[in-house]
Amino acid sequence: MKRILLVVLLLVAAIGLYVLGAALRLYGNHRGPGEPTEATIPAAVLGARALAQQRAGAALSPAPSDEILFGDLHVHSTFSTDAFLTSLPMMGGDGAHPVADACDFARFCSALDFWSINDHAEASTPQRWSETVDTIRRCNAIAGDVDEPDVVAFLGWEWSQVGRRPKDHYGHKNVILRDLDDGKIPTRPIAAAGLATTALRGNAARVPALLPLLDLPNRQQYFDFIEFVEEVRAIPECDPGIASPDLPDDCYESAATPGELFRKLDEWDVASIVIPHGNTWGFYSPPGISFDKQLTAAENDPNRQLLIEVMSGHGNSEEYRKWRAVTFDAKGEPSCPEPSPNYLPSCWRAGEIIEARCLEAGESVGECADRAAEARQNYAASGAGGHLTVPGAQPEEWLDSGQCRDCFLPSFNYRPGGSVQYGLAIGNFDDPGPPRRFRFGFIASSDNHSARPGTGYKEYGRRDNTEAAGPASEAWRERITGKAKDPAPRSELLSEDQLVSRGLRALEAERQSSFFMTGGLAAVHAASRTRQGIWDALESKQVYGTSGDRILLWFNLLNAERPDGSFGPIPMGGEARMDRAPRFEVRAVGAFQQKPGCPEYSVRGAGPEHLARLCQNECYNPSDRRKIITRIEVVRIRPQQRKGEAVGPLIEDPWRVFQCDPNPAGCTVLFDDPEFGPDARDTVYYARAIEEPSPAVNAGNLRCEDDGKGGCASVDPCYGDYRTDRDDDCTEPIEERAWSSPIFVDHASLGS
Repeated sequence: MKRILLVVLLLVAAIGLYVLGAALRLYGNHRGPGEPTEATIPAAVLGARALAQQRAGAALSPAPSDEILFGDLHVHSTFSTDAFLTSLPMMGGDGAHPVADACDFARFCSALDFWSINDHAEASTPQRWSETVDTIRRCNAIAGDVDEPDVVAFLGWEWSQVGRRPKDHYGHKNVILRDLDDGKIPTRPIAAAGLATTALRGNAARVPALLPLLDLPNRQQYFDFIEFVEEVRAIPECDPGIASPDLPDDCYESAATPGELFRKLDEWDVASIVIPHGNTWGFYSPPGISFDKQLTAAENDPNRQLLIEVMSGHGNSEEYRKWRAVTFDAKGEPSCPEPSPNYLPSCWRAGEIIEARCLEAGESVGECADRAAEARQNYAASGAGGHLTVPGAQPEEWLDSGQCRDCFLPSFNYRPGGSVQYGLAIGNFDDPGPPRRFRFGFIASSDNHSARPGTGYKEYGRRDNTEAAGPASEAWRERITGKAKDPAPRSELLSEDQLVSRGLRALEAERQSSFFMTGGLAAVHAASRTRQGIWDALESKQVYGTSGDRILLWFNLLNAERPDGSFGPIPMGGEARMDRAPRFEVRAVGAFQQKPGCPEYSVRGAGPEHLARLCQNECYNPSDRRKIITRIEVVRIRPQQRKGEAVGPLIEDPWRVFQCDPNPAGCTVLFDDPEFGPDARDTVYYARAIEEPSPAVNAGNLRCEDDGKGGCASVDPCYGDYRTDRDDDCTEPIEERAWSSPIFVDHASLGS
């Protein structure tokens, strides 16, 4: 008995010491950036790519002189908190994806020409930033000849601002840096102040010290995650009264608004481009957001904010719609709008759910109608956390509420006031003289969180190549989100403190998983493959975005005077002033159809085991057959000329549609705008090249069953967790596309 008691005491002591060690952070390790593979893409492969493109361009005479290069300017590694979290076994993750993996993936899997690292600045530390800089430098050092590098890697970060109310919300922006040398880059990334930082650095952000004990075989990964979070929390705040370059290297710097971010970048005086993204995402963005407050002199820097992300792995942000999730009166009080064609507000659906429950509970029709009205108002008052006001509601009960039914691959809980088209249509009239306007060029990206830039090259691997993630089991689901409430026949109004305290649990992660795509690409018309050549194309907006396929696209204004007084084509992204009908040309060639597997140079360069882990032995592997361009669509936007002018009628989408012959060599169209001269309005034009249908991951979103009235009878969500088979890619056919950057044609009679 004494021996047994002694063994028990020793066991209890050992467990106690182990638990104490966990509480004291004795077991966690710092996760480093990894080691890029020391191998390059053969010059012959790069030459063959360029030759194939030259031949495609020559078939659409006149042959273009610039090369089109493809890249991804929005990539995360597990140096981002959300990326680390979803890499854990409890979320069905497959382990760490460091910065070096992104270098290898871009080179050997997706075969990109350029990419950037954009880990969330809110999770950065001096050590992580230093390691990121070193790894990006090494990725470029491996690239070979500086005049013909196989891949160009850019340094950057994401500024991830979130506000609870529309007036406080600005959204996310990627900062891309041109240079890599000391003295030409900031000594730290600049985070977004507010909810984005308090969610990670506040006391509520502490990860339970005993979390690793819930999954003992994988405990080290959880210990490392705890260490990751505590490393961020340990960094002292920077003094906001000191200029950014004069601050010590080891402090945590943040900016509350875009204007403050631009000011800090100005203090550094480094070459940078700031790219807004996700402005229609309703996952975390409160209803009622719009671009208007970002078009003021204080919050916009047109010399840095040159480009916008039209699509990513979170969906499309291009299209404007006049409906809103929530409406606001003159005093800013929210209310729930009625349904409209192709849109069911989630607040309205909340009322329907509560009313049905109420009637089922035997209450009177009048009482249940009152409760439905109360539910709609409670939802409208709760911002992005409105779904929490309906106790025990399952994802399927919400049907397709909150979603844009007639948009191409829309982002979740679509916010039209943040759409690219809305941004191009509005003007700011605060100052005398010409209105202030956005003049964005377009890119697309992946926003991948597993160090996999350019995942759209093949439509496979939903759980690896998109952000679809969720609890690995029912038990983990309950641990992470808490026990689900029982359905109740009455809505609950949650206070702002209650919503904030729930953190990520306040977001609709389950329904969001059906809206994660493999993502898009940025394409540049570059004079060379060099870093400077790519940067020059980005700065001049000679760029376009694709939904993932490597479509070749040219868009030119043919009959305008150039800024230097000469005449000749003005390419996409350009500006002109004229008073006669502008004439345009669009040329497009479809992407190569893909062969299965990987080319030999990828296998040889990365090695079979590494390649299998990186991209599951599926690489960019083009055949010699191209997809067909079926049509060219042109969008015309005539920006506001006066304050308060209705935006909807200013956006003509599509303005013109040109059907293409089924020719693998591509499609060319010419058109003019005879209304431009007499209408005397500044006008924005851009083109979309549309490919023949092909399957894409998660293209069905919630997979709604039509009710025969234009609505949704039921949904079949494609979950990121255990409820949808990991091998189910949830593919449905879509028409892949490319969006040209706009050409901005100002009328010579106006003073803009």
